[in-house]
Amino acid sequence: MSGRQELFHLGPGSGAPAWLEELDRICFNEPWGDLAGHEQAWCLHNKAFAIWSINTVAGEAELLRMAVDPSHRGHGLGRALLSACEAELSRMGITIFLLEVRVSNTAARALYEASGWKQDGLRKAYYKNGEDAALYRKPLG
Repeated sequence: MSGRQELFHLGPGSGAPAWLEELDRICFNEPWGDLAGHEQAWCLHNKAFAIWSINTVAGEAELLRMAVDPSHRGHGLGRALLSACEAELSRMGITIFLLEVRVSNTAARALYEASGWKQDGLRKAYYKNGEDAALYRKPLG
């Protein structure tokens, strides 16, 4: 990531900046909305974001949504953002990372696997269109 100073945090209850809502629409066809009490986001302004559900009591965080602007893909931003998030969450006491991803999303799956995530399950017909979700886990510590 060029310049760690670009990374910024949105805490629980935060509203999404306009650029994030637009990127959400581009990548997911609908905005996530305001962050709930257990959700936090880390962002690279106008480029990428990752939204996490955090359960500090259980020491778990689930990656709910991650997106990189199509014009910025292929430059390592996703990997850098994921790594920065994992480091921040680890400092918060998180030791287990979870996520689910469409089985057809080969680019995301390659990123997760290259970052040390391991597939540990499958949810059949999880998405509205009937597509399966691959479940991933990354334990730390």
